[in-house]
Amino acid sequence: MIEMELVGVRVELPANQPIVLLKEREGTRYLPIWIGAVEATAIAFALQGVETPRPLTHDLFVDVLGELSVELVAVHVTALRDGTFYAELKLLRDGEPHTVSARPSDAIALAARLGEVPILSAEEVLDEAGLEIEDDDEGGSTSGGDDEEEVRQFRAFLDEVTPEDFKEQ
Repeated sequence: MIEMELVGVRVELPANQPIVLLKEREGTRYLPIWIGAVEATAIAFALQGVETPRPLTHDLFVDVLGELSVELVAVHVTALRDGTFYAELKLLRDGEPHTVSARPSDAIALAARLGEVPILSAEEVLDEAGLEIEDDDEGGSTSGGDDEEEVRQFRAFLDEVTPEDFKEQ
């Protein structure tokens, strides 16, 4: 498994399809996952620290985990089959590990709400659907002042990519 960082939620134009974007922590590959509008909103709200008057579904799930003394210890993006991504919640209760199948969008929304929950991707998923977005400087990584260039490169990618690019051939 490869550790990923949650870059954010974007909208692919012209179809207005939301994408959650993950990036390798120790690499240059990005993993775009097409998601639903509700999940995109949930992730964006969590990243922006937006609090709603009443708990949304993912907030409720986090509250239930807490009440049951269950800890979400990791999110694993495990597979890509027929253009559909699969994920698992790695849970811990009373020192005993548990795994629950989940949609990546829901799993990532929970991780975003809880903070320090690692998101990992199977290497095969990154090999199949990961996109290499190279940096222009010699060092090969983007940081600090290169954020604008990274955003420009990602926008250029979004202008050309389609959901069909992620279907098995």
